[in-house]
Amino acid sequence: MVVDTFPEAFTDAEIDRIFHALADATRRDIVARTMRSDQSVSALARGYDMSFAAVQKHVAVLAGAALVHKERRGREQLVRAVPETLHRAGVLLERYAALWHDRAASIEAILAEDGYPPHQTSSRTTPPNRKDHR
Repeated sequence: MVVDTFPEAFTDAEIDRIFHALADATRRDIVARTMRSDQSVSALARGYDMSFAAVQKHVAVLAGAALVHKERRGREQLVRAVPETLHRAGVLLERYAALWHDRAASIEAILAEDGYPPHQTSSRTTPPNRKDHR
């Protein structure tokens, strides 16, 4: 389902490809590594305990989601991140979060009309970083 309130948003197929690609830890790491600098598929493969072919498949999934771009340079294929896709996906998530917050505020207003006390929110407004969960 494409959400009508997001006219410049992705199609359903694009959203599915992006979040499928980002659902795998190795692929997220490949995106992070290529955000720092372009990497050859060979260099990427050296960083993982898997075959070169397996890394190529991960890169192909990321390329299919437009999260990375592959470019042949001589005998090597360089992989470059496409930050615009990540940015657009982030905007989409922010809009879903805004819809959720608006809905929660509406529910809170209805409860307040019925005499229920307002919900106390946490002072923490940003999600914990990954190190907090380890």
